[in-house]
Amino acid sequence: MKARAHVFVSGKVQGVFFRSATKQKAEVYGVKGWVRNLADGRVEAVFEGEEDAVKAMIEFCKRGPSAAQVTNVNVSWEKPTGEFTAFKVRYG
Repeated sequence: MKARAHVFVSGKVQGVFFRSATKQKAEVYGVKGWVRNLADGRVEAVFEGEEDAVKAMIEFCKRGPSAAQVTNVNVSWEKPTGEFTAFKVRYG
């Protein structure tokens, strides 16, 4: 079953390769969507794919790469749209 999650990650999550690590994990799990840094220091991502794979990405976000210090992950479940063809890092 397809799923889509819109995720906001708080903590020390910028400058620690969070976006690139998220992209690598997404490619391993076959998840599509995007990830970006926000001006307020959080990381925002949208994951779309098989439900188990999307849940695995959320679990990854709760830990992040080794240098990250995640304090909170806010998840909103949305209706899958099928709009993505790959997983991308967004800038700005």
